[in-house]
Amino acid sequence: MKITSVVENTSAVGMPVEHGLSLYIQLENGRRILFDMGQRRLFAENAEQLGLNIADIDTAIVSHGHYDHGGGLRTFFEINDKAKVYIHKDAFQPYYSLKEFGLKYIGLDTDLQDNPRLVKCDSLTRLDNQMTIFADVIGDFCCPQGNSLLFGPSETQNDSFTHEQNLIIEENGKTVLFAGCAHKGIINIIRKAEDVIGKSPTHVFAGLHLAKTPIDDAFISTLAHELMNYDNCTFYTMHCTGTEQYQKLKGIMGSQIEYLSCGEVAEI
Repeated sequence: MKITSVVENTSAVGMPVEHGLSLYIQLENGRRILFDMGQRRLFAENAEQLGLNIADIDTAIVSHGHYDHGGGLRTFFEINDKAKVYIHKDAFQPYYSLKEFGLKYIGLDTDLQDNPRLVKCDSLTRLDNQMTIFADVIGDFCCPQGNSLLFGPSETQNDSFTHEQNLIIEENGKTVLFAGCAHKGIINIIRKAEDVIGKSPTHVFAGLHLAKTPIDDAFISTLAHELMNYDNCTFYTMHCTGTEQYQKLKGIMGSQIEYLSCGEVAEI
C-alpha cells in the first residue's frame, strides 16, 4: 500500500498547501482510493504535479462534512466520471466554527447532495473484503478540546460529529486505519475499529485536531502514552494536529509517530 499526501497544511518538499486534507491511496491490486479532497481544486492540481491521475480513482471517501475535507467534491465530480463517493448521511447538514467575529459556515456545498454517485453511509459500510467504513464512535476519552468551538446542525448546538466516518483497509496482513480529524477522539476511534474488525490496526493515518486550542502539555502527554499502548502500531499524523503539537507527541512517542506532509509518501 502506498499513501501519498496530496493536500495538507504543510509541505517539506515545496508543494502548494492549504488548510485541508487529501490522501491518495494505491493498493497492490491496482485499486486507487481518495480519502478526502481538501477545500476546492488543490488536491487535483497537486496530484497532477505528483504524477497521480484523479480520473483513475476507483473509490472516494469523505471523512466528514467540513469544507477542508469535502470542499473538493465538485472538482472531483468534474475530473472523475466513474468513482462512487462514500459520505455519511449527515455530512450535508450545516456546520459552523466559532471565530472572533462569530460563527462561520464550514459545511459542504449542499447543491451536490443529490449527486447519484454519492453513497450515503450510516454506522457501518463494508465495501468489500478489504475496505470498511464505520461511524457511530462512542466515548469521550481524549476528545479534542477544540471541538467546543464547532457547532451544527444548529447554530446553538455543539457538533456531536455524527457525520464523521473512518476507513479501514486490510492488505497483506496489515490493517490500516484512516481518520480525517478524529473529532470523536483517536483512542475511541481505534477502539471502535477493533470492535468492527476484531483486531488492532497496525498503522493509523489521522489528523488529531490539537491545533485549534492552546497547547495543553498534560493532554498531549496523556494522549501520547495511550497511543503508545498500541505498541505494534505506527502512527502518521497531519493537518489539524499542528506542527508544535506533533513535535511534543514525537518527543514522547519517538519513532512510533511520523508526520506526513503534502507531497510525501508512506509505503506499507
